[in-house]
Amino acid sequence: MRNKSNNEQPVAKPINCIKCVYYYVTWDPAMPKGCKAFGFKTRELPSVVVKKSSGHACLKFEAKH
Repeated sequence: MRNKSNNEQPVAKPINCIKCVYYYVTWDPAMPKGCKAFGFKTRELPSVVVKKSSGHACLKFEAKH
């Protein structure tokens, strides 16, 4: 087991958009995944796009029941 130094941050698990109420599948073959909360379509999971764009994990994630 490796010891962490004081300045290492824990690695957060990526958000699984498929389990989110705002995720949807589009009819657009070029952009098959969408996010209703942010209003965009993409090829990647929307949470990946949000992370790349803002540098923060998606704050709109809401688990499906």
